[in-house]
Parts: sequence; C-alpha cells; structure tokens
Amino acid sequence: MTGCNASRATRPSFRKVLFTTASAMALLCPAAAFAQDSAASDDDAIVVTGFRQSLSEALDAKRDSDIRIDVIVAEDMAKFPDLNLAESLQRLPGVQINREAGEGRRISLRGLGPDFARVQLNGMEVLGNVDSAQDSRGQRSRDRAFDFNIFASELFSRVEVEKTFQAAQKEGGMAGTVGLFTAKPFDYNDGINGAISLNLGTNTYTEDAQPRVAALLSQNWDDAFGIAVSVAWSKRNTTEQGHNTYNYTTVNGEQMQALVDKGVDLSNLSASQQADLLNPDNTFYFADGNRLSSWNAEQERLGITAAVQWQPSDDVLFTIDALHGRFTTDRSELHLATRPLNSRGSIIVGGVADPIWPANFQTGSVVNDIAWDEFGYVTYADVTGVGFGTEHRRSHNENRFWQVALTNEWNVTDTLTFDGHVGWEKSTYDTPYDDKFYIRARGNMIADYGPDGRSATFSYAGWDSTDPSSYALDNFYYRGFNNESELLEGEANLAWEASPVWTIRLGGAYHSFRQQGIDLFYDANVNGTTDKMRGDPVTGVSDVFSNEFGSWLIGDYAEAFDRYDEYHRFEPNTDGTGGALQDIENVYETTEDTISGYLQADWDTEVGGMRLRGNVGLRGYSTDTKSVGWIQGDSYAYLGTSEVEGSYSGVLPAMNAVLEVTDDVLLRFAATKNLNRPSLGSMAAEGTAFLNEDSGEITVRRGNPNLKPYTDTTFDFAVEYYFGDVGLLSAGVFHKIITNFIGSDLLENIPFSETGVPFSTIPGATADTIVTEFTMPVNIEGDRSLTGIELAAQSQLSFLPAPLDGFGVIANFTYIDADEELTGFSDTGANGTIYYETDRWGLRGSMSYRSRWYTGKNDTVMSASTRGFEGSTYFDASAFFNVTDRLQINVNAINLTNEKDTQFWGQNRYLYNQNQSGTTILGGVNYKF
Repeated sequence: MTGCNASRATRPSFRKVLFTTASAMALLCPAAAFAQDSAASDDDAIVVTGFRQSLSEALDAKRDSDIRIDVIVAEDMAKFPDLNLAESLQRLPGVQINREAGEGRRISLRGLGPDFARVQLNGMEVLGNVDSAQDSRGQRSRDRAFDFNIFASELFSRVEVEKTFQAAQKEGGMAGTVGLFTAKPFDYNDGINGAISLNLGTNTYTEDAQPRVAALLSQNWDDAFGIAVSVAWSKRNTTEQGHNTYNYTTVNGEQMQALVDKGVDLSNLSASQQADLLNPDNTFYFADGNRLSSWNAEQERLGITAAVQWQPSDDVLFTIDALHGRFTTDRSELHLATRPLNSRGSIIVGGVADPIWPANFQTGSVVNDIAWDEFGYVTYADVTGVGFGTEHRRSHNENRFWQVALTNEWNVTDTLTFDGHVGWEKSTYDTPYDDKFYIRARGNMIADYGPDGRSATFSYAGWDSTDPSSYALDNFYYRGFNNESELLEGEANLAWEASPVWTIRLGGAYHSFRQQGIDLFYDANVNGTTDKMRGDPVTGVSDVFSNEFGSWLIGDYAEAFDRYDEYHRFEPNTDGTGGALQDIENVYETTEDTISGYLQADWDTEVGGMRLRGNVGLRGYSTDTKSVGWIQGDSYAYLGTSEVEGSYSGVLPAMNAVLEVTDDVLLRFAATKNLNRPSLGSMAAEGTAFLNEDSGEITVRRGNPNLKPYTDTTFDFAVEYYFGDVGLLSAGVFHKIITNFIGSDLLENIPFSETGVPFSTIPGATADTIVTEFTMPVNIEGDRSLTGIELAAQSQLSFLPAPLDGFGVIANFTYIDADEELTGFSDTGANGTIYYETDRWGLRGSMSYRSRWYTGKNDTVMSASTRGFEGSTYFDASAFFNVTDRLQINVNAINLTNEKDTQFWGQNRYLYNQNQSGTTILGGVNYKF
C-alpha cells in the first residue's frame, strides 16, 4: 500500500521559497525605488503605463459614453489589472462573482444571475462553459452563462460592462452586456511592439510550481497594415478541502423502528431519547453523507489570439480577429462519507450488511449519543459501527473554443459611415471519462454540526481509517459527457450625420445558434463490476490519502483495473461481463435563428447652456426555435424522438440621455426594454413518457421550445462627478420590472396529440389517447421587480504632501431589493482598493465582499430547495517594481485570508458544503519592446 501524500517534512517547500521572495520584494522595492528616484534626473525619469493610467483611460470611456457603462483597461501590453477577468469585473459596482477552486468563474450583474448577463467577444455573443467540481456550482452546465476562467486575462486589452440597453445593441442580456476585446495592431505604435510576461506561483494547499506565460507581438506598418498575435499559457494544481453533506434523509419513528429491526442499537441512549426516536409521530432529519472531501485538479489553459488589420485608404478599415482557447482539467476527487449498506439514504446509522460483505460489516450501528434541534435536525451523533464509503472520482475534461470574425468600417462620405461584421464560433465541452471507484468501510464517527447545524467537525475515535482490514471493495461507475455549441452571426450598421445635432443609425443582424449534447452513465449494476469486486479485500489496490482534515483509503485505478481486467468503457467487457448501456440522458439539439433590426437617433445639443446628448430608438426581433430530443421511459429506455418548434417576436424601445450640468457633473437617465432568452434546458424537447401498467395512467414530461423570452422594463438614473485624472463620485438607482418568468405547468387529461411527444412512445397509444398528467415549462403571468442602488468613489490623493500623494483609493457599494422569487445575487456588495504608485514602483490591496445569496427558495422551512451561499470577503494584493522602462518585476497574492466558501440548505441555513482553496502567490517579470 502506497501513500498519495508525501510527508510535509520531506517535501520541497516551494511555497516557502516563493513567499520569502515575495515578502523580500515587497520590503525592498520601496527602499530601492526611493534611492533610485532620488538619484535620477528629470531627463532619465522612468514613465510607464500602470494601474493609474488604466483608471484614467477607463474613466474617459465611461464619461464619454451615452449609456451607463463601466470599463476596465489593460495596464500595459499583455497586462490586465487582475489575473482573472471575473476578479477584475468584481471591482465594478453591481458586479458579483462566484469562484471555482479560488478563481473567479461566473458573474451576477445588477441583481440577476449569470444566465442574464450576456458576454460578447469582439462584438460577437460568446458562450463558453467549463466544468465544476461540484453539482451545486453547475458541474456540467448547458446554459447561457459564461465561465470567465476559460480565458487568461492577458489576452484582452479592454473589458466593458454596458448596464443600460440601446437599440443599436443586439437584444439580450437583460442584466447587462459584458464586452471583451482583444488587442489590435493599430492599438500600438508604428513598427514592432511586443511584451512577454513570465510568472511562477504556488498555492498554500497544493505547494506546486504554477507557471504562467503570456506574450504579445504586434507589427504595424504605418497604420496601413498590421498583425498582432498573443499567446497565454498556464498550468496549475488546485485543491478544495472541507466538510459537506448531501442535504438530508428523513427518518420517522416507524422507519427508525425498522432500522432497529435491521440491527441498529439505541440502548446506550436515555429512555426519553429512545422514545422520541421511535415515536411514529416524530420525524427527524439526518445529514446525508457526513463527508470529508478533497476536490483536486490539474488545470492547463492555453489561449491564442490573432488580429490582422488592413486600411487600404483613410476611409476603409478591415479587421480579422481569431481566438482559440483550450482549458483542460484532470480531476481527482477523494471523499470519505457515511454510506450504510442497510439503511435509509446515506445517514450515519445502518443495519447488518448482506453476507457478501466481510465479518466486520455484520453488525449494526450502535448510537452512543445524539442531539437534535427544535425542527428535528440531528446536529450531533456519536456512533460506533458506521458504514462508510470512500469515493475516488477521476475525470478528464476538455474545453475548446474557436472564434473568427471579419469586421469592416467604412466612411462612405463625410456624413455617412458603415460598419459590420460576420463571424463564426464554436465551443465544445468533452469529458471522455468521468469515473468513480467505490470502496466500503466500517468504523466509528462523531459528527458534530454545532447547536445551529451551521458548522461541521468530524472525528473517528477508536477507528484507524487507514487500516485495510476495515475496508472492502465495491465497484466502478463509468460516465462520459459531451456538449457542443455553435454560432453564426452577421451584422450591418449605417450612421448618417443628418445635422450637427442629429445622427440617424439603422442596421440589421442575423444570429444562428445551435447546441447539442449527450450524457452517458454506465452504472455498476449494469457494467458488471459489482459482481466482480464487491466484498473483496482492498490490499494491493488502495492508497492512503491525507489532507488537512483526515486520512483514509482510496481506490487505485491502475491496480484495480489490472486485477479485474477492467477499463473505462460503455459496452460489455471483453471478458463477457456487463450488459448494454441503458442510462443515456439529456440527448437533444436546440437551435435559435434570429433576425433583428433597429432604428436609432443620436442627439448632441445644448439646453439652457448645458450639453444634452443621448439616443432614442426601437429594435425589432423575430426568433424561430427548434428542439429535437429523446423521449425516455423506465430505466432511461429510448422510446422515440420529440421535435418541437416555436417562435416569438417583438419590439424593444430604448432611450438614454446625458445632461452635462457642468463640465464635471453629469446626470444620466435611461428608460429601456430588453429581453433574455429562456434557458437552454427549459427549451429542450427531451423528456419522459411512462405508462402505469396497473392503473393505465400515462404521464409525460418535456421541455418547451415555444417559451417566450423574459422581458424587462428598466429605469435608470445616475449622477456622476469627475475630478482630477482619475477622480469620480457617482450615485445611481435602477428599477427593473420583469415579465414572462418561467415555471412548470401541469395539464391533466389531455389528448396525446397536444403534448408534442410522439404517441408511439407508449405501445398501443393513439393521437386521441388521454395523457393523465403532462408537465412542461411555461411562461407565468405577472411580473417581478427589483430596485438597486450603486455608489462609487475613486480618487488619487494628490492633495496629500509627498510622498503620500502617490496613494489612491477606489470604493463602491451596491444594494439590491428584489422580489423573493429572484435568486442568484447578494443584496449587498462592496469593493475597496487602496493603491500606492510611482513611476518606479507600486503596491495595491483589494477587498471584495458579497452578502449571503440564494440559488433557490421554498416556503417550507426544512426544504432543501432553499439553498445558497453564506457571505464572503476576499482580499487580494499585488506589487510591481520597474527595473527599467521596459522591465518590470511583479508579485500577486490571491485570497490572502483563505476565505471559506460555505453553502447551506433550508431556511435554517444548515451546512451543505464548506471548503477552502488556499492562498495563491504568483511572481514574475514583464518585459516590453
């Protein structure tokens, strides 16, 4: 038996070396900088673009825009303010993020979840999903959200967040539109320009070496022709460790008596405790799983961009953008959980196991002590003879993204301009294997969730959890997943400057989107491994795994595959074991084809000596949808294919106005209407059809491609005061009224012909056969509303005496008041950054806070449909030192306090999952030429 973790005493402490180096740099940089600054003359003073310059450029773009917008600009070539795009976006008011292995993944914007924030890449809508370690975070998402960790931030020169809609923007993204822009050759000076970034990091948990490399090379021939290419590559190990449950399993008095009959021993409890547990009128909620977990992964990310620009004349510009992204994750997830063999769910107690299991499994659990709260939730249990299951999940996940776009800008006359683009993109998510190796064990456990059920401490007194004699093999579970999205898009726009005041814009767009996928599950009882392995000893096919919370045995795939002549498969083994694959799910293809057009008038005039500018317009759209999916019955048997078509259309008015009260004070107002297309899962035509042989009743379920989009009417007002190079004070309020919410509808006793599911799925049925119950997603009448307040302030503290005038501050605060049905956001968010920057060196520290937020809500106190995340505060820091005007040394620290990520269920917020991912430190050099 070998160990997965080497002892800490013998491991090379790469982390300590890097931490020491980073600390020394942070201390020495200011001293060295002051010494060099004092020795330098005005002639050789170093001038670089940095964080302060990026703030100034972003503020100029915000100030000049006719719509509510926030902008982030790269500090320099291949150098974004943060290492992750989502983490940069969270610094903006109204933006909140969730994290994956400590790295920003998805955003919520202005009170609406990730599905409502549209992301565009170089002007094209982009969908890109990566996998997550946890189901509760969207493990294998097929949705409209964008996962920002698929791309390295170094690939982008600018990010814009459009918070109000205008007719010239394509419909969609009800919360707002995030625009990502890669570098172009004409962005840089004539000739060859380039930059390279070399960084090496580590994490306090993984203690591995994490290389991160980025490079950009641009050639500009006098703004007539240019080529720019950038590459970003990184590799790192991640781990998230902690306690979690599978929610709960209920046990009433009769069910507890049945467990006692199976061998569970309650005799160590008091008479009153036994009476309560066995009272048929009482129901108790036992935590399922009681699990220690370590979600480990090796991630490799590659991004390549290319841009070609050709300006054959002063009036015509062609740009070709291409981007390829690859994100590969090899996961090794390791869990020790309660998993009794003769019980209910995965609770901490269980009866005597079947004779196939070893002798130590042939006794029931003994409950030594137990406690519960006023709702019957078991907050403490001390049990001897607990049934455990260890799970070793291994998976290989490959995410690929391609985009190519051709853009044209043409000044047709002095007053007429044209611009447009055509583009194609494709995103694939492929998991060729996602397997689980199960081992069973018997031991002791004390599970303590605290008096309120919101914390977790597990101990295993009297049980050596690394002793192979207490374990026995169980089986393998083979899985695989595939998902593919593709988009074709074209857009053309004309702008006519009709007068010094009015500019008339009109245009049209075509958008064709397709998504398809399939999920494969080859269960142990079907693949034959249960009969091969169950009850066998683990010696020779197991390893010891250890993390911060404990040690236990896990299965060794290579050794067990060799012993049992096994391999990852979706068909019977070559040795004849196993049956046909049965469980094939989520087989569907959904397409959307949209034609849209708009007419918009922009104005720029004066009213009472004040500049008044803005736009007003209408955007019309027509969308045709189609979905083809499998209909399945018992044991996921394929019964037939459902094909359903739908359509919707409408007109969206929008008005944005900016009144410049003075040169530095702006009042903004917007009244707009926008839409958000339904989720892809709700539109899928896949479903089920069942015939109850005893009653003859038929139940049918499917998705609904004929769903109408969410629509919102938004009113937005803000006041902005600009001062200095980077100074801003702003306050804004917005109100959204949302209609066409989507829920589930149950229709009873309708003809089969009205379900959209082929009647041939049920033998003997006809078009007129009555379906007893038919369920599908529908649009719900009525509206929901939310109101938000955004406050922001930033300033360079130049009024302070030197050298304190190098300090600057950025802060924002967001508050959302929304109807209960709206989830996926925190009602309170705040961000703060303090920086100190000179031409030679700089330091920056940032804080990001979001309050508790829900992913689902239910009126029942003990319903697991109510779940969410506790509030969190993350601290990050960075520093740089300019050795020369071309060479910079930098260090970044992410998640300095190793913040806990805590998920809960139920109105009492019982612990569902709590884990930490460690602090990441990254240091390196940037060189530009």
